[in-house]
Amino acid sequence: MQIDVKRDVFRLAQVFTISRGSRTETKVLTVRITDGGVTGWGECVPYARYDETLESVSDEIAGLPSDLTRARLYDLLPAGAARNAVDCALWDLEAKRTGKRVWELAGLAKPGPEITAYTLSLDTPEKMREQAAKHAFRPMLKIKLGTPDDMPRLEAVRVGAPDSRIIIDANEGWSAEVYADLAPHLVRLGVALVEQPLPAADDDALIGMDRPVPVCADESCHDRASLAHLKGKYDVVNIKLDKTGGVTEALALRDAARAEGYDVMVGCMVGSSLAMAPATLVAQGALVTDLDGPLLLAEDRPDPLLFDEKGVHPPEAALWG
Repeated sequence: MQIDVKRDVFRLAQVFTISRGSRTETKVLTVRITDGGVTGWGECVPYARYDETLESVSDEIAGLPSDLTRARLYDLLPAGAARNAVDCALWDLEAKRTGKRVWELAGLAKPGPEITAYTLSLDTPEKMREQAAKHAFRPMLKIKLGTPDDMPRLEAVRVGAPDSRIIIDANEGWSAEVYADLAPHLVRLGVALVEQPLPAADDDALIGMDRPVPVCADESCHDRASLAHLKGKYDVVNIKLDKTGGVTEALALRDAARAEGYDVMVGCMVGSSLAMAPATLVAQGALVTDLDGPLLLAEDRPDPLLFDEKGVHPPEAALWG
């Protein structure tokens, strides 16, 4: 078995800004695993918020043994970007070896399209209103916020897209006081969900706080081990493969979260269709699907995912799985 890691860069269609900064491109790692003349592949996006770099994740993958299996992988690497790319590549490899789709191998029902959010990056109220108006035809918009003066931005987006379902991602940018002040207005403006309003280290402040719209854990939830720390704070968990460390743990987290009474959101880092493809399996029946990464790119993989009025479709075998 041969494991190869390659750095790829995809240009973004426009500058993408969140509360932690801006960028014009996304840098990913593409992992290819070849065994017996068959190659499976996967993609991950190392994330600085979790102390990951392209170099550190590449080194983790380079240290793996050649006699790798999915079961062994979970003993060798922690949850995170490195394990994600390798796990997804191993699933793809098995699908190509057996001639079966990953959803069949995993014992899942045949997947279908899911309506996905489209993300508007953080900007001035005027520019966010323009972005919202441009994308008002989309059924669901996700707004990047996370500053103390976000109310004018939210108002502007609602004016620009009066009929779209709106979800908010504060990216840990609010204090408890800011969130408490904004909460009543979220209801007035028809916000459907608020993602990670407070820093993960300070989210105990959510205990006992009024949550007039569902609050979703993102940075506070990585894998099943995170669930024990979420009680009384959140209503929804955001499952991202680069956090769970692969589709295997993502599916397990989805089932465990639902069993404990949480709704599920399936999200992504900004990556290509290869990164989104495994996540479409996890997103089946999710309260919110947020797999718009390829829509934010100026370029994508060959055989990319299909996005249409029905949402994001599961991948064709030519792409993954």
